[in-house]
This record gives sequence, structure tokens and C-alpha cells, in this order.
Amino acid sequence: MPEIFVGTAGWSYDDWKGVFYPSAQSKSFDWLTFYSQYFNVVEVNSTYYAYPNRKVIEGWVRKTEELEYFRFIIKLNHDFTHRKSYSEEEILSFRWILDTLNKNNRLAGVLIQFPYSFNESTIHIEYLSNLLEVFEQYDIFLEFRHNSWQKDEIMEFAKGKGITICTIDQPIIGAAISFEPIITSENYYLRLHGRNTNEWKNSIRSFGTEITYTEQSARYNYLYSPAELIEIEMKSREIFDKVKRVFVILNNHPNGGATVNAFQFLHLLKDRTKIAIPSTTIEAYPRLKKIALDQKD
Repeated sequence: MPEIFVGTAGWSYDDWKGVFYPSAQSKSFDWLTFYSQYFNVVEVNSTYYAYPNRKVIEGWVRKTEELEYFRFIIKLNHDFTHRKSYSEEEILSFRWILDTLNKNNRLAGVLIQFPYSFNESTIHIEYLSNLLEVFEQYDIFLEFRHNSWQKDEIMEFAKGKGITICTIDQPIIGAAISFEPIITSENYYLRLHGRNTNEWKNSIRSFGTEITYTEQSARYNYLYSPAELIEIEMKSREIFDKVKRVFVILNNHPNGGATVNAFQFLHLLKDRTKIAIPSTTIEAYPRLKKIALDQKD
């Protein structure tokens, strides 16, 4: 069996109170410390929006320093992937984040996620090649949203570079990429975005307009059923003998859905053995009690 890493995209959400985090919290309560008791990886999405200061990164290291197997996956800032305009200063700022985590044995890699509009074309291939060189010293997890990239030449290119192309689950709209396990390196990286087709379509229609955070997050508001998770798990297991590490990230974060499904998926990948689940989550979703090892506060 490969090493198994299961977690969520981000950990700092107010609407996780009462579902994952306790509703009542002391001043000393720390969300990352609590999160890292239950999951061994987190995909940091705040770095997509901003460049955290050094004290923040050093705090992440300090809070997880006693957890030998805990890892951070850092999502590349949108300057690089969506705006496609970045400076040498921004490169150095982002490398500092990666290097700080890496030297403390906390970095799993960098996630480079392109939007649906980034289709396979000559100009985009050239841009991608240049960007990959900027971060070539790190493990790269590359996510495409447009199915024009699903071709043998791209897969072979990624294999030659040792780059992991993400397998994703999302609503199939237009030329969206469908769920199909992809292996291009020693890693299997699975991102689950949910299947809220209606809200996904709404987000496409509102693209370019001012929307609230709640409206922006609505397309990820989805809770996978046990049957859906088992289907994804079984298809994924078919390639486990070809990789050394498996990363599963749940991005259906509204209302704590990502944590609930992450616990369920972890239970499946741990060969249906019981796992630690906080009492808050069990109270919010009593059906999880049958897979819970114990109840922690």
C-alpha cells in the first residue's frame, strides 16, 4: 500500500463551527492544532489569494512540529495561474514559503491549478513550460479543468518531468474534465470538488461580476453520498500499486462538508477500520458514529 494522505482544502472556515470545530472555543483554541489531530495533510488555499507573512508560515511549522507525518500542500497564487502575470519578487516570496516548509519536513508539494479557460493551446503550453521551470525544484501537482489537456502527449510530458497531474471530480459541464484516475508520477493526487451542477452553472454565468464569498463558495456546497465515495475509492484503488503516495483532498468546504466526507474517505482507505472523529462532527452527523474509533473534544 502507498502512503495515504487525506485532508481538506483549507481549514479556516467559520461555518465549520458546530460541524468540525466546537461551537464554544476558548481564546487559546487553535484551529490548525485541532485540525492536525485528525488529518495528516492540508491543502493551503489562502496562498492562492495572498502571500502570507513569515510569522504565519513559521506558526504553521511550530503548531505541527511534533507531528512527523503532517504535510502542507501550498496552492500557487493566482498571479501565476489566473492573472498570468508575476514578478521576480513574487517568485521569491512564494519560494520562501515553500522552502521554509520544506526545510522543516512539512512540504508535500505545490498545487498549480489553472482555470477552465486555460485550454490546451500553443500560447498556454509555452506559458506552462516557463512556469514549471520556475518551481521545478519542488514536487508539482498540476490541475487542469479543461479536457483539451487530456491527451497522450501531455501525459507523457508530465511523466518525463515527474509532475503529478491531478485527478479531479467535478460537475461535467461543457468541456470539463471527468473523473478518471491519472498516473504521471509516484503520486496520485485526487481533488474532490463536489457535484453541485446547478450552482456550478450559476458561477459560470456570474463570472467576471462582483459576488459575495457565500455566492463564490456555493458551487462547492455538496455532500458526497457513501455510494459516491465508494465508487471513487474503488476506481482509485485500481492504480494504487503504481504509486508511492496517495493524496486525497476534499474541496466541498461549505458547512463542513469536506471534513465529513474526508472522514468517510479515510475510513474507506484504512480498509474500513474505525478512525478518530471529533464529538462535534458525530453530533452533527450521527451516522459517522459507526466508523468512529472514539470521540475526542
